[in-house]
Amino acid sequence: MLERTTAATSADDCVARAEALAPLIAAHAARIEAQREIVPEVLAALHQARLFRMLLPRSCGGLEVDPPTFMRAVEALARADGSTAWCVVQASGCSLSAAYVEPAIAQEIFGDPTAVMAWGPGPTGTATLVPGGYRAAGRWGFASGIRHARWLGCHCRVLEGDGTPRLDPDGQPAERSMLIRKERAKVEDVWRVVGLKGTGSDLYSVDDLFVPGAYTFTRESAADRRESGPLYRHFTSYRLYGIGFAALALGLGRATLDAFVELAAAKVPYSKSYLLRDNTVIQSQVALAEAKLASARSYVLQQVHEAWEAAVTGATQSLMQRASLKLAGTYASHQAKDVIDTLYHAAGATAIFESNPFERRLRDIHTVLQQVQAHFANFELVGQVLLGLPSQTRLI
Repeated sequence: MLERTTAATSADDCVARAEALAPLIAAHAARIEAQREIVPEVLAALHQARLFRMLLPRSCGGLEVDPPTFMRAVEALARADGSTAWCVVQASGCSLSAAYVEPAIAQEIFGDPTAVMAWGPGPTGTATLVPGGYRAAGRWGFASGIRHARWLGCHCRVLEGDGTPRLDPDGQPAERSMLIRKERAKVEDVWRVVGLKGTGSDLYSVDDLFVPGAYTFTRESAADRRESGPLYRHFTSYRLYGIGFAALALGLGRATLDAFVELAAAKVPYSKSYLLRDNTVIQSQVALAEAKLASARSYVLQQVHEAWEAAVTGATQSLMQRASLKLAGTYASHQAKDVIDTLYHAAGATAIFESNPFERRLRDIHTVLQQVQAHFANFELVGQVLLGLPSQTRLI
């Protein structure tokens, strides 16, 4: 039986809970990677700590934590294992769906304290209007955590009954997310990748599946939103994913730096008579790594705090404020990557062995950088805003 605590208490100490779980997660990190999923011992501990429920509404038994708390908890998890932290971020984003469907539906999906939802992108997914709901078809990939999920989200372009695309008020193709039990979909084991192997981000599909209208919603739609809290009124899932993935990158960077400092105090490089830490180049690299991680983290936290303060007061974030948050998160991910690259090479041949903590984090951070939230193109989008040029503001 899972421990039941009040939402307020759990929200206050979820960072401490994440930190307390770090030794357990780190001890099983190699198994998580080898089995390409979070192993049962770690999964049970995450549920016990309620860390999959950080962004779930309190009305549905969630913690509804503020974004700065979410960021610090993800950091703590990522210092132990990147794949575990990634799955928590992804599941947290999916749990925002509870703020947009009827309370009874949200309770059906998330009422069990071990319930997790997974979803992924699928540009070909369609939902055709029929009496009482939709008929969904499509394939969706990168569904992190699908192996321990019970529900799936299928993001679809909406089609009228005659097959013509429905348009939203802005004249763009209308989209709607279908929420289904995992057993109603076909899941394909495709996750054989370079990094973040433990996320088990497989592919799933449905074919002409009826989904009642009550189990559908449009992300960030004010008309569908049932929750009135600032977390749901002022933060999109896309923005919260950006915060979570930046935190994950920073956690990977911090763990790598800590491991390198420990190595440098014990390793005598080949053909040398002194410790690695006595090398002046190494000393400079460690100092610069600390500066990069600490300054990038402070930048992200500042922007997240400012965004949350604006949300609590009911203020609408300006485009410039949203761009600054996007810039801080993208920059942090790239700084973490640079730190890990530098320290991996500075560790020498030691770093190539799976028994040491460097090579997995190198692969994980480079996989993080392949995700859209960390793409270098984000700098271009923010630069357009800073220069007063037209920009794809929906991506910010």
